[in-house]
Formats: sequence, structure tokens, C-alpha cells
Amino acid sequence: MRRISGFSFAAVMLLLTAFFLPGMAWAQSSARTEGDAAAAQGVYEAEVPVNGQAESDRNSGFARAMGIVLGKVSGDRAAATKPQVRSELRNAANYVESYDFRQDEGTSASGAPTFRTTLVVRFDPARIDAIAGALGLAVWPQPRPKPVMWLAINDGSGPRLVGLQQANAARPVLDRAIQRGYRLGLPTGSASEQALAGAIWRQDTAAVARASARYSPPMQLVGKLYRADGGWQADWVFVDGGKVLSRWSSSNADPRQAMASGADGAADALMKRYAKAGTVGTPGVYRVVFNGINSTADYIRLMSALQSNVVVRNITPVSANGSTLELDLDLVSGLPGFKQMLGNDSILVGGEGEPPVFFLQ
Repeated sequence: MRRISGFSFAAVMLLLTAFFLPGMAWAQSSARTEGDAAAAQGVYEAEVPVNGQAESDRNSGFARAMGIVLGKVSGDRAAATKPQVRSELRNAANYVESYDFRQDEGTSASGAPTFRTTLVVRFDPARIDAIAGALGLAVWPQPRPKPVMWLAINDGSGPRLVGLQQANAARPVLDRAIQRGYRLGLPTGSASEQALAGAIWRQDTAAVARASARYSPPMQLVGKLYRADGGWQADWVFVDGGKVLSRWSSSNADPRQAMASGADGAADALMKRYAKAGTVGTPGVYRVVFNGINSTADYIRLMSALQSNVVVRNITPVSANGSTLELDLDLVSGLPGFKQMLGNDSILVGGEGEPPVFFLQ
């Protein structure tokens, strides 16, 4: 058997599994508090590490967890970095349905016991869907497909298929898919499927699709992982219904990161094809009239309210006449999104007519 850098296929699989074992230890050895909190499940739940259970830790955790959930709802890995989303994350507590803390026990590299606190957050699905639309995020509808991942690893003796029995070695990409809001399946790894490893290595998507016909849906993530330039490289193809949607490659010194790129690329391809634009309103510039601006203090109150509304991207003065002010507002999700984000305690009421007229309270 030929080897590269002293690695056989079995050694590579063991290496990948060993890389992930610390994460498995966290999941398998945990002392839970406040209701025996389970791991986050589904699109509207997320878990994040926190320093403690103080209110400041909790609120920071809520914000990070909501960013993760909005990323899963939209399928957009960059959702939390959008300016309007970052602003609303400060109000994440308003969208929380329930939460728990989990105390996880692990082992450090030196063998000493270690502990960390994890915040598990469950958000209100209806409110999250509403804010996603108001913030101009696309929504990736559910239920979501579970593509089959055909991954081959070559240790120098030829490519070998990763099947269900080697699931732990594929855990980085399987878990990354869950973090992106969907799941990946693995083939059973039968002898006939193992014989397909060469086709996977050639990225013969037609042969892989034929072999995958027994599985549902007709989507395949085809990848190969190998050593390159002192690190690891993964080459990927995502196929939907026989059509290649995307090709990409990833290089990394850490095989887990190179492997996880498969889940990201597949999620991006699925989002591009299936995510639907937010239905709250159409983005654009809208002429809006404001009445009741009787002083400099009123003007400051109005500007503060508009600038704090995460749907408002830009404000352009048009005209002022007595207590009336006309503005052009650049709105992420149109007037419906603007009204939705005003809230019940807003200093602005009204909004009827063309152009809409609001009154300052």
C-alpha cells in the first residue's frame, strides 16, 4: 500500500476523528442546569458559549444567538454583519421565547478537567420571520432538503468513500450544515458505493447522480479531500436534479476547516436557488410627510426616531413648511417595514395617504 507523508486511509480517518473528539467530549459529558437544557435544535434555536449567567452575559449571548438564527433562517452566512441586522441584534431579548444555561465538562490538552457555560436560546419563530422580512433578509423556506454527501479521501493509495460507518470523520461538514440551517446525509457505504470512489474523484457528477437515485432528494454534494502544499485541500461540486449549481475549492492547514467548506458552499447554492425575497415591502426611496414639527426639539426627536429605525438607510430633506417636513427615506423593506419597526410606543402615528403622513406625538 502506497502512503503519502506516512498516512494510510485508516490513519487519515483516525486523524479526522481525533481532531473532532474534543467537540464530542463537550456534547457527551455535560452537567445541565435550569431545566436540563438540551442542545439547540432546529432553525430557530442556537447555542453560544458565555462567560457566566449574569444579565450582561445573557444579553450578549442573545445577540450572538439571534445572529446565528437569522443566518439559518435566511441561509445567508453574512446576515449578522449587515448594518441593519447588527443594529437590531441589540434588541435580541425581545425575540427570545425561552433559554437555558448548560454547564459542559471537558478535558484540556494536559488532561485537566475544564468547564464552560453554554447558553441555549429558543426564539419565537413568528417574530423572527417578521423581523427577517423587515430587515430585508431573504427567507429560505422549510422543510429544507437533505442532500447526500459523496465524499472521498485519498491517502495516496487511491480514493476511498466516506460512508455512514465513518460518520464521525465527516462530523465537521455534517455539523457545519446544521449550523447553516439544513442537514447532509451520507451513503450507506456498500461495496457497490465504495466502487464509486473513482467517479467521485473525477467529479463525474452523472455517475454519482445515478448511484444516488435510491436516495432522496435528487441533490448531491460531491467532494474530495487530500493533502496539498503541506496542508489539506477539498474540491466540491453541488448538483441539484442533475444540474451543477456550484463548484468551489478550499485549502486549509486544518482538515476540519477544509472539509467544512463543503457545507458552506452547498448552503450558498441552495440559498441562491431557493431563498425567497422578504415579503414585507419593496426596498427603495419613499417620500414621507411629517407633521407636528414645531420646534428644534421636535426636529431632533424626529431625526433620532428615524435614525434609530433599522429599516431607514438614508434620510434626504425635501422641503419644510411651518410644522410640516417632507423627507425622502431610503427604506430596506419599504413603507410596510418602516411601519412595522415603529412599534406600539413610537412617537410617530398615522402613515396614511400618498405620500404617507405621520404625526409627531
